Amino acid sequence: MLVVIANDLPPAVRGRMKLWFIEPKPNVFVSGIKDSVAKTVVEYLYEHCPAESGLMIFRRMPSAPGYEIRGIGEHNRAITEISGLQLVVEKQITDI
Repeated sequence: MLVVIANDLPPAVRGRMKLWFIEPKPNVFVSGIKDSVAKTVVEYLYEHCPAESGLMIFRRMPSAPGYEIRGIGEHNRAITEISGLQLVVEKQITDI
């Protein structure tokens, strides 16, 4: 499985993504493609998307914890790692 969330995609990339994915919301793509195809799609995105695209990519992995999170450019959420587990930071709490 592969989930891609983007701030903005180039039109050619967005059209290509619609071949492999459903788009439940604008710039949110979900697909149940095989792991080998998912790797190829991620490589394609890294080659053809500028940093302004703001991609967050969630890919299923056969090893623990079962997924990988990658990002391209500036996106709305921060990715952090705690004890080898990748997490998306929803809201940061600052000391008062």
